[in-house]
Amino acid sequence: MDFTWSDEQIRRYERVLAAAREIPPDQGGERFREAWKRLAAMGLLDAAVPVEHNGSGLGALDTARIYEAAGEGCPDTGLLFAAGAHLFACVRPVVEFAAPGLGRELLPGLCSGELVAGNAMTEPEAGSDVSRLSTKARRVGGGYILDGVKSFVSNGPVADLYVTYATTDPKAGYFGVTAFVVDRDSPGLVAGPPMDKAGLTSCPAGPVTFRECFVPEERVLGSPGQGNPIFQLSMRWERACLFALYLGQQQRLVERCARHARERRQFGKRLADLQPVADRLADMKLRLEGGRLLLYRACAEIDSGRDPSLWVSMAKLAVSEAAVATALDAARIFGGRGYLKEYGIEAAVRDALPATTFSGTSDIQRRLIARGMGL
Repeated sequence: MDFTWSDEQIRRYERVLAAAREIPPDQGGERFREAWKRLAAMGLLDAAVPVEHNGSGLGALDTARIYEAAGEGCPDTGLLFAAGAHLFACVRPVVEFAAPGLGRELLPGLCSGELVAGNAMTEPEAGSDVSRLSTKARRVGGGYILDGVKSFVSNGPVADLYVTYATTDPKAGYFGVTAFVVDRDSPGLVAGPPMDKAGLTSCPAGPVTFRECFVPEERVLGSPGQGNPIFQLSMRWERACLFALYLGQQQRLVERCARHARERRQFGKRLADLQPVADRLADMKLRLEGGRLLLYRACAEIDSGRDPSLWVSMAKLAVSEAAVATALDAARIFGGRGYLKEYGIEAAVRDALPATTFSGTSDIQRRLIARGMGL
């Protein structure tokens, strides 16, 4: 494998890194739309969209690199997560499965930041098991009627449209789910208020309810019954590229902890001279670089057109678990200061913790890896 970055890739990384460092803290609430435009200008909303569809035309690896740069430069992980959920879980399905007319209608706004998309898959009784959705869609003249409740919809409270999955044929199992694009102003759709989350606070998330909500037939993504394959494809992109922002977060924490260890003195020595601290920093660096290689390989497999499933699951598992462990190690290295909000370490811990749950839990990734091994 060639580990050398081109001059263009280096310049792109540095440009996004510099722009990310200029993002003000706490961009949730009323500031969200303003921040959304910043993310669009940085290329985070259109990176993985082909040029012919108003995007930047980047592959998975180059897309991951700009998310990594953003994660390194911007400590507001929730805001970056909102961008990733928009691009990978919503825009990518529209790119690949929307009818040409629907794509021409939606993609310019999705790429420019005029529109915010929310991914409506998870339900109160269907988290990891997405094959048993209680949200139903029944066929009527000219389209479908949706009924059900979605929970934990990232960007849900502020989204302009939702990529929504509903059961159209309860007897068809895996092939009984259909994907739709549903506008926020559709009669019968109610977006709930944002949840009061412990972390990722700049990414508003909440429930979305469908009550006799009509969706025109032209807003079906792919074909009826193709919802689960569409969702799994979007998860490949999300589990690889989105988690690159956690590589950036780890890079920022490792550098900050190393600097702190060189400057802070205890017992008449620098922290860096205390073996337990040095060992902890070495472990942080090892986790970072191991996860980085796995994630790059997963993205390279996506770009190659080969089945990336095994590499994607390994990368997601490694990077998410490393993000939690490294954030906790940073809190230990900073000691009491790590518990103070002014230092931002406790925020990094809160933002890292859900990484092992969303986009498929660590246990689910282990099952997928075992399956990929033929077990």
